[in-house]
Amino acid sequence: MKRVYCLYRVSTKGQVDKDDIPMQKTSCREFAERNGWTIMKEFQEKGVSGYKISASERDAIQDLKVAAEKKEFDVLLVFMFDRIGRIDDETPFVVEWFIKHGIEVWSVNEGEQRMDNHVDKLMNYIRFWQANGESQKTSTRVKTRLQQMTMDGQFTGGVPPYGYKLIKSGNVNKKGRELMEIVIDDTEAEIVKMVFEMTVKEGYGSYRMSDYLNKHGYRTHNGNPFQCITINRILKNRLYCGYIVSGGVESEQIERLQIIDENIFDEAQYILKQRSQKNDEKQQIARTTKGSTLLSGNIYCAHCGKKMVSTSHTDNYKRADGTVCSKREYRYICTAKAMKRGKCDGQSAYVAYKIDQAVTEILKTYLSKIKSTPKDITLEKRYKSEISELRKKQGRLQKEIEKLKRQVVELSAEIGKSLIGESRFTPDILSASIENTDDLLKQKETELSDINYRLANQQTAMGKLDYYYSQFRTWADEFENSTMEQKKMIVCQLVKEIRVSRGYKIDIVFDINYEQFIADTK
Repeated sequence: MKRVYCLYRVSTKGQVDKDDIPMQKTSCREFAERNGWTIMKEFQEKGVSGYKISASERDAIQDLKVAAEKKEFDVLLVFMFDRIGRIDDETPFVVEWFIKHGIEVWSVNEGEQRMDNHVDKLMNYIRFWQANGESQKTSTRVKTRLQQMTMDGQFTGGVPPYGYKLIKSGNVNKKGRELMEIVIDDTEAEIVKMVFEMTVKEGYGSYRMSDYLNKHGYRTHNGNPFQCITINRILKNRLYCGYIVSGGVESEQIERLQIIDENIFDEAQYILKQRSQKNDEKQQIARTTKGSTLLSGNIYCAHCGKKMVSTSHTDNYKRADGTVCSKREYRYICTAKAMKRGKCDGQSAYVAYKIDQAVTEILKTYLSKIKSTPKDITLEKRYKSEISELRKKQGRLQKEIEKLKRQVVELSAEIGKSLIGESRFTPDILSASIENTDDLLKQKETELSDINYRLANQQTAMGKLDYYYSQFRTWADEFENSTMEQKKMIVCQLVKEIRVSRGYKIDIVFDINYEQFIADTK
C-alpha cells in the first residue's frame, strides 16, 4: 500500500473563503481511496501564489523535499499540477526533483507525471509553461481593470489612508457583495490639515510632528501612536488633493475627496525634497526650525560660497553689585574658515543678531511694499509678463527646431555623396553629426512641448501666480507677530540664498516664485 502526502494550495484570501481547499482535499481523498493508497499527511498553503513565490520560499515544498529524502512517503498527490507551482522556469524542475528521488507525482485530474523519455520531459515543461501564461494573463487583466477603476475615480480597495473612511455605497458587485465607497473622515481630516500646515508654516519634521500628535492624544486608524513614517506617507499622498493614484495611473481630480490645496501639497513636497538632500548640496529649506537664530540652511559666506552654521557660547560678566551673570551669544560661522574645511578670505564669524536684524528689516520693507500694491494690477502685470516671455521662447524654439531639421536633411544627403566619394566628410563623421543633431532636436522639441503645455494651461499658471501672491500678502500681514519658527519658514520659502561678506554686507537672492513680485516693488 502506497504512502501518500497531499499538497493543497490557494493563491488568494478569496479562494480560502470560498472553501477551495476543502474541495481539493475531498477530491484527493476520494482519489487515494479508489487507488487503495493511504494518505499519511496533508500540507496546506493558504494565500500563497504559485506564480509569484519561488518554491525555495514556500515552507510546504521545502518540508516535502526533506520528507522525500527521508523516504517517508511514496506519492505526492495534488488536485492539479499547478498546485505545485506556476513558474515555467522552476516548477518543472521541482516535479523532476521529486521523481528523481523516487517519489511518484500524481494529479487527480491529470494523472501521473512520468520522466521515462524526452516526450515526458517536454510535456512536463509545456504544462507549467501554459500555467505560467495563464497567470500572466490573469495578472494583466487584474492590473488593467484596477487601472481603469482608478482612472474612473473608484477606490480599488485596501485600508483607506488617514483622513478617510469607507462607507456602504448601496451598490453590489456581480458576486452580490455590497461595494464600499471612500469618503472624508471629518475628524481625521482636521489632523491631516494640521500636519500640512505645521510642516509648511512652522517647519515641523516628521519625528517632531509625530511626537506632537502623540503628546496631544491623537492616534492612527487602529489606535496606535503616530510614527514618522506615517507622517511622511500623509505628506506624500496625492489623495489629499483629490486624486486617486494606483498602479501608475491617476484619476481626474475628485473634489469631494480633496482635503489639502494643491499649492500647499506642492510646498510640502518641496520641503521634503530639500530636507532629503545631502549636506554638501545647497538647501533653501532648513532641516529644523528649532533654535534661536533666524537663518539656517540658506545662509552662505560670500567669499568662499560655503554654508554658514549657527553656534552659541556663554559669556560670564559681573554686575556693579558684584553678582556674576551669564549671557548666551549666537554667531554664524563660515564652515570653510572657522572649521578649516577650505580656503576663505572672509570673516570666521558674524554676530547672529546683527545679521538677523538686517535681513528682517530688508524683508519687512519688501513685505510692506507688496501690501500697498493692488492685487489685480500686480497679478495682471506678472501674468502678462510671464505669458509674453513664454511666447518669445516658443518662437525662438520653433525657429531652432526648423533649422535643426534642415541640418538633419542636409547631413543625410551628404552621406549619399560620401558613399560615392563626392564628399569631403567620411560616413562615420556624418553619422555622428546626425546623431548629435537628432539628440539636440529632441531636447528642443521637449522644451517646446513643455512651453506649449504651459501656454495651453494659462488658467493653471494664473492660479499659481494667485497662490504665490496671496502667500506673499499673508506673510506681509503676519510676519511681525509670527513665532520664531514661523518667521524661519517664511524666510526659507521667500529667500533662496543669503550671502554675507566682511563688514556685514548682505546680499539676498529671492526665490523665483516670489522674486517676480519683489521686482515690481524695487
